[in-house]
Amino acid sequence: MTSFSIQAPRAVVMIRPHHFHPNPETEGDNLFQTRDGTRTGVEIAEQAYAEVSRAAESLEKAGVQVHLFEDEGRETPDSVFPNNWFSTHAGGHVAIYPMFSPNRRRERRSDVIEMLKQQYRVQDVIDYSGLEQDGLSLEGTGAMVLDHISRIAYAAKSNRTNEVAMERFCTHFNFEPIVFDAADEGGRLIYHTNVLMCVGTEFALIGLETIGNPVRRREVHDRLAENGREIVDLSLGQINDFAGNALELSGAGGRVLALSRRALTALRPQQIRAIERSATLLPLDVPTIELAGGSVRCMMAGIHLTRRP
Repeated sequence: MTSFSIQAPRAVVMIRPHHFHPNPETEGDNLFQTRDGTRTGVEIAEQAYAEVSRAAESLEKAGVQVHLFEDEGRETPDSVFPNNWFSTHAGGHVAIYPMFSPNRRRERRSDVIEMLKQQYRVQDVIDYSGLEQDGLSLEGTGAMVLDHISRIAYAAKSNRTNEVAMERFCTHFNFEPIVFDAADEGGRLIYHTNVLMCVGTEFALIGLETIGNPVRRREVHDRLAENGREIVDLSLGQINDFAGNALELSGAGGRVLALSRRALTALRPQQIRAIERSATLLPLDVPTIELAGGSVRCMMAGIHLTRRP
């Protein structure tokens, strides 16, 4: 196992919220959101702040650089999930995305983009956020799971993933789009692709049973496996425990898979062994953040850019 892969970035952007709470604007289609009636709003916000702080420390200890930004605002409850509004790409490219919910559009931050320009080689920034005026959404690497090695963008259809916007992104960034229908046990569309799948360098986690069409399910499986990746098939229960919401990163001692403690607990021993053949598991405790319907992968925007000397 080599320590670096184009699939596994060495650095991430994270946002530490000061007034976190599950977003009421998104609970209609984000079926992973839950409510906690046992804690006050202040307690939830304080614990979310602490969870992000500890997660950033654990990543840094593993050798992953974390660019940690503060969000002291009260109008951006989902700001802890920055991977939805921007992504970075080899060659110095940055994309900014159109968001579905109005209050999520306020999460876009010029200081994050300026930091990237100052510390990394950025050639261009392509801003798709104007598509919001046409009612089109494409929520970044939540809507799309990107295979940077094979140049494939996987996406489950939803109101967060407009196919016209995705085709435009894939043309600009040289990805092949693979779009499919994915639903939970009740037949409801899964809102973001990155809760049901994670593409690593030598493995892929995916809830294949969420793809109802057997022909399409086999096509997705075969494309993921065509370069030798081991496929770790996740059950619907494991998807509900955020086992698919993970991100492979390059640490000081090799590749690591960052995921939540809840997700790790949901994995079976043979699945853990499959992952550990090429990456070290790095569980992070984020139960309060998971109330918002996202987990560890959503909390990190990977930096696929070259650092300036």
